[in-house]
This record gives sequence, structure tokens and C-alpha cells, in this order.
Amino acid sequence: MRRLPVFFVLDCSESMVGDSLQKMEDGLQAIVRALRTDPHALETVYISVIAFAGVAKTIAPLVELVSFYPPKLPLGGGTSLGVALEALMAELDSSVVKTTPDRKGDWKPIVYLFTDGRPTDNPNAAIDRWNAKYAKKATLIAVGLGQSVDFETLGRLTDNAMMFEDTQEGDFKKFINWVTASVVAQSKSVGESDAQSLANIDASLMRIFKNPPSKQADEACITLVGRCQKTRKPYLMKYDRAIRDVATRDFKLQVSHFEIAGCYPLEEDYFIWSDPRAMDLKVNSADLIGTPGCPHCGNFTAFAACGCGKLMCINGPEEGFCPWCKKLVSFSCSGDEDGFDVGRGRG
Repeated sequence: MRRLPVFFVLDCSESMVGDSLQKMEDGLQAIVRALRTDPHALETVYISVIAFAGVAKTIAPLVELVSFYPPKLPLGGGTSLGVALEALMAELDSSVVKTTPDRKGDWKPIVYLFTDGRPTDNPNAAIDRWNAKYAKKATLIAVGLGQSVDFETLGRLTDNAMMFEDTQEGDFKKFINWVTASVVAQSKSVGESDAQSLANIDASLMRIFKNPPSKQADEACITLVGRCQKTRKPYLMKYDRAIRDVATRDFKLQVSHFEIAGCYPLEEDYFIWSDPRAMDLKVNSADLIGTPGCPHCGNFTAFAACGCGKLMCINGPEEGFCPWCKKLVSFSCSGDEDGFDVGRGRG
């Protein structure tokens, strides 16, 4: 039986922390459950998952649908799209059976690439290589999750570049149903031709960018990493962009800032999945609204800056050992309205 390889290339960057990453995990499980009810899919579909953040790795090798178990998705710093494409091309070379004079190989692979941000590496060489050697050998559907995606780059990668916004209750379920319907339609078409088409798209849910906009959208969030003073475990603070109306007698304007969305415990493998290149991205604390408590020990604030430049948790003005530099630090309340600069994540 000829196989229909389906690759999911999933953005697991730190901006996906919380509900977004959980939805992606739940969505993958829902897709697999639905596909298992279709006899055509059961006979032909093989699934693989490639995760990418600052690095990219295959976390589920190509396996038949009945044996596939959705993996737990990692989280890391960075959105290395070029690295993800290189990992995908390596998987296509090693996992997909090619047609020879003696046998029929696999059906044309299908790739679903999901991302919520802009590349933090330079993907140009990987995109050029994809277009030159792989674009005609696989069907790639690139889905941008939200408006902060670099659709110009996705448009260079595939004609099937589309945006999905989860704005209303039930939208994500409809989106998952569309992905499932597309895989089912493709599994039913094998044996008839190599032509592959997508399921009908709900225009209220998604839209395809035939001429992607060149303007970059404002970044949707800022992330910062700290460590618990007591447990030494890492955590991630996420601030979402918000717009505030400011009015005076003479004018009105809108001012953007970032409001706390949550503080999430991390595993140490966050650093393994993060881009190892040195970075010097900063944000001023005055632009950030809200200070969360520590998700590990419950200390009052997770936003205390040590002299080493790293963030840690404290329970008020006190002395404590920085879990980063291992030095004794004395903290007091800051009355500086101008704020101070802290290192931020790549997103």
C-alpha cells in the first residue's frame, strides 16, 4: 500500500506559551481521532511532527495513523523558520519512499506549517532551497496564527499561505475540522491522481494571501524569563500588546503598551529548545503593566531584577540569593517612574 505522508511543522516558540500551545496539542489529538474514523485515511495516512522554536527537531517520526501518538510539545525561545525548513527537507529525504523503476513510492507528501510570529533567523537560503528542490514534490500549507505573522515570507514559501484568527468561540474547532477534512480529501484522492486540493475554506474563519502584505504587523507580545529564588526553576512571563486611548483638550491618540497575560512554569528543556545565539533584546519595565507572582513558590513578585541582569522572584524588600549568578542580593522598592531595561525573549 502506498503511503500518504503528512507532516505537521509546529511553531513552539515562547509566544505560544499557555493556551495557544495547549490548543495546538489538543488540536493535533482531535485531528488524529477524527482521521482514525475514516477508512481511506486509516489505509494511507502516515504522520510525522516537527517542532521548532530556536531549534527544530523531529519529535514524532513518520508512522502509520493507527500507531501515531501525539507528542507533548516543547517550548523554546525563538522562531527559527529557516532551521525548521531544513529539518523538514531532511525528513522528506530520509522518510519518504521515492518511486523507482521497480516500485511505486509514497504519494506526494502534505505539509502543514503553523506559526504565530516572524522568523528570528534568516530563512532566505532555506526558502530558496525549498522552492528549487522540494516545492513541486510536496504540498505545503502555511497557516499564520494571528496578525503578527510575516505573511510576506510565508507567501514566498507557498501559494497556500493563509491566516487564521481565533476570535470567536468555536473558531478553533472549525479550524481543526478544516485540517481534518483536507487530509481526508487528500487521502481519498490518492489512487486517482497526484493532484491535491484543500477542503473548502470558510472565509469568515481564514483567508488565503495571494499577494501577502509587505507591511510588518506590530509584535503581539513580549516574553521574559526568570527563575524561582527558592526552587531555582525557570518561569516565563508573557505580556500582550494592548491599546489605550489618551485624550486631552487638544487631541486624541492611541498609545500601545503591554499588559501581563500570565506567568508560566518552565522546564529546563526550554533552554535546549532556545536559539543559542547571543542576543541583546531589551524592554523597559515602564512599558509593562502588571507584575505576576512566582508560579513555583508563590512569592509576591516574579519581576525582581538582579544586578546580573536576570529576573528572579522575591516576597518584598529583602535579601536573597540570585538563582542565576548565585550572589546575595538586597532588594528595595523602586520609585523610578522611568523604569529600567531588562532582557527579553526573542518571541
